[in-house]
Amino acid sequence: MDWQNVINIGIGSLLAIGGWFARQLWDSVKELKTDIADLRLHVSETYTKKSEVEALEAQMEKRFDRLEQMIARLYDKIDAKADK
Repeated sequence: MDWQNVINIGIGSLLAIGGWFARQLWDSVKELKTDIADLRLHVSETYTKKSEVEALEAQMEKRFDRLEQMIARLYDKIDAKADK
């Protein structure tokens, strides 16, 4: 076996391995593209409407107002106890 055959086999093997690796990358990229397309389709189904957000904000504001009133009453009671 002369050196030319060894070099040809070595280069051929490296190119085969490189081709296999490139094919794996290509398949992975194609799969990722389809996954992203599916995500784009499903993300549009889960948007929250502005009216829903405003309703939730109003609910939260009422709850926080009630909490503030309760804390104010507790503070007043503690202050009254401290004065005695």
